[in-house]
Amino acid sequence: MMLASLRSSPLWPMLWKELVQMRRDRFTLGMLVGIPGIQLLLFGFAIRMEVRHLPAVVLDESKTTESRALTQAMVNTGNFDVVATVADRREMQRMIERGDARAAVVIPPDFETDLKRKRTATAQVIIDAADPLASQAAIAAAALASAARNAALAPPNAGGARLEVRVRPWYNPALESSIYIVPGVAGLILTLTLSAITSMSIVRERERGTLEQLIVTPVTRAGLMLGKILPFVIVGYVQLTVILLLGRFVFDVPLRGSLLLLYASTAPFILASLALGLFISTAVKTQIQAMQLSFLVILPSVLLSGFMFPREAMPVAAQWIGGAIPLTYFLRILRGIFLRGTGIEAIWKDVLSLCVFALVLVTLSATRFRKSLD
Repeated sequence: MMLASLRSSPLWPMLWKELVQMRRDRFTLGMLVGIPGIQLLLFGFAIRMEVRHLPAVVLDESKTTESRALTQAMVNTGNFDVVATVADRREMQRMIERGDARAAVVIPPDFETDLKRKRTATAQVIIDAADPLASQAAIAAAALASAARNAALAPPNAGGARLEVRVRPWYNPALESSIYIVPGVAGLILTLTLSAITSMSIVRERERGTLEQLIVTPVTRAGLMLGKILPFVIVGYVQLTVILLLGRFVFDVPLRGSLLLLYASTAPFILASLALGLFISTAVKTQIQAMQLSFLVILPSVLLSGFMFPREAMPVAAQWIGGAIPLTYFLRILRGIFLRGTGIEAIWKDVLSLCVFALVLVTLSATRFRKSLD
C-alpha cells in the first residue's frame, strides 16, 4: 500500500533517479557501505583504554638476587616490559627522551644490604608522565610490585614495610592532560586541514573543466604539482604558529626544546600531508568521493596515531597500521620537543620517516596525476 502510494507521488521520479544514479556510481556506493564496517572492525579491536606492557629500562646498581626479584615483580604486573638494561642515568634519560622507554626502574647499590639489616630499602620508578593515562598505569604497577615484594619479604604480622618504591614522574609532574593534548592537536589540525583541502584540488579543476587549460600552459606537470602544494605549505606554517601561541598563552603549555628545530621538523610532515591529499585527489572523480576517501584516511590518523589512545595499549596489528600514518611520527616529534626538550639526536629517526613519507607520496601523486591525464 505504501509502495503504491509512493509510486503515484510526484516524489517518486526524483527518488528513482537518485537511486539509479547511486547504483551507477559504484565507487561511492562501495565506500558508503564498506567504510563503516571496516572502521568498526578496525577500531573495535584496536582501541583499548587500559594501558599495559609499557617499555621500561632497568638501572640495577645492586645486581643482587633481591634487585632482580623486584624487577621481576614489576614485569609480573603486566604493565611493564623490560626492553633494556642501562649502565647509567645518562643512558636511561636518552632512552626515555627518544621514546624507546616510557619508564625506568632504578635500584641503588645498597638495596639488598638494607633489606638484610632490617632497614627500609628504597627503589625508584621514573615515569614519562607526558601521557597522563599511561603514567597512571605505571604508577599503579609500581604500587602493586611494592606490595607483592613486601608480602614476600615479611610475614603479615611483622609490621612496617621493608621495601618502598618511590615514583618520580618526569616532564608532567601534575599529570595535566592539556599539556599532552595541545601539542597533539597541532599535528591533528594540520592533518585534517591540509590533506582535506588538497584532496579536492585536482578533482575540483577536473569538474570545472579548467584542468585541461592548466595542462596546455607552459607549466610542467611537476611545476603544476608544486604549484598546488607550495601555497598550502605557508598555510600550514601559519596554522602551526597560531596553535603555538594559543597553546603557550592560553593553555600554558611549555616549549622546552628548540623552536627552530620544531619548525624545521614540521616541513616534511606538511609536505607528506599535502601529497597525501593530492594522491587522494588523483584517485577519485568527484569532490564527494574525495571527502569520503579523506575520511577513511583521517579517522585512523586520529585513533591509531597515539593522539587519543596510547599506542602501547593497542594490539600489534593496530600498531603496525599506526606506523603507516605520518601523524604518528609527527606527534612523537611535537611532544618530544614540547615536553621533553629533546634535540635532533632523539627525533632524527622520526624526521627521516616523515621525509620518506613525503618523497613516496609526492612520487605516487605525480605518477597518478600523469596516468589520470592519459
